[in-house]
Amino acid sequence: MEELLATHRKEQKDLQGRITQKKKSATKKTRKGVNDDCERMQRELTERQRAEIAELNGDSTEPVEEALEDLNLEDGTPTEDKSDDDKTTSTTQAPEITSTEPSEEPTKRTKKPNRQKARLARRAAEQAAQSAAAAEEAANQTNYRGNEQEVMDAVFKKLNLREVEVTPDGHCLYSAIAKQLDDCGVGLRPDPSRIVLQPSTQTRIDTVASPQHDGYRAVRAVAADFIREHKEDFEAFMEEPVDVYTRKIKLTAEWGGQLELQAIARAYGVDINVVQKDGRLEKIECGDMDSFNEEEQRRRVVWLAYYRHTYGLGEHYNALFKKD
Repeated sequence: MEELLATHRKEQKDLQGRITQKKKSATKKTRKGVNDDCERMQRELTERQRAEIAELNGDSTEPVEEALEDLNLEDGTPTEDKSDDDKTTSTTQAPEITSTEPSEEPTKRTKKPNRQKARLARRAAEQAAQSAAAAEEAANQTNYRGNEQEVMDAVFKKLNLREVEVTPDGHCLYSAIAKQLDDCGVGLRPDPSRIVLQPSTQTRIDTVASPQHDGYRAVRAVAADFIREHKEDFEAFMEEPVDVYTRKIKLTAEWGGQLELQAIARAYGVDINVVQKDGRLEKIECGDMDSFNEEEQRRRVVWLAYYRHTYGLGEHYNALFKKD
């Protein structure tokens, strides 16, 4: 009997290891099938061992159940009884067990927490905390857009200017100037004594459908030609070759700045006044305004409003006109 029990203990221990490995490798889709398979394996082994013990004991049911209960998988030895009297009788009959049903211990599962739900809940909490922090930070930040517009409006009122909004599309500086050159009568074609225009630039000026809508094309071309013709005055302030720089001015939506304003003022013979975002007034002079009479000098002034925070794309120019 002891030899058979030792064999049974080893079989139970091996089966326990196989069951554990199968359950570890199971997925959500295969878990039910794996559990059923493990229960079947445990049941078949238990029934076979019960039959073997019954055969050895002469088909006695009680010793079979006792012997099965005595299979201790932890240390590989039969379970010791607590009383000395039981020790003396253990050599004649196997220990008693309370049930002949297969052991459910290997297949017993505890409900595991849903990791995905916990992760989603944790992420939602983090996002809510971030949103709350962002809202608090935004509430404490300076309202640059509102402050900028308030300062600009005050300057416009003081200088008797009205603002005409220009589309914020990268051409805003050139569009704002084209509107005013047409309005004041200077026109989009500069004086030939100031600049020698390239044939392509002359074509652009001739094909402008409306100075209010596509006049920027002519102003861009004139600025590019002037910079190329007077490159010694500009190239020290460039980070790329003059040809590359002027090509961007003429053929792309590259934003304009100080260099382009200087070129436009000198090419068209106009002074350009720029109302800055902080209320300052910056003047870009053509350099020879004294050659015009007083009335012409008043006419040859272009006004721009320069914004830094009000428009979503960033820096932006609007046109300004003197009120009647």
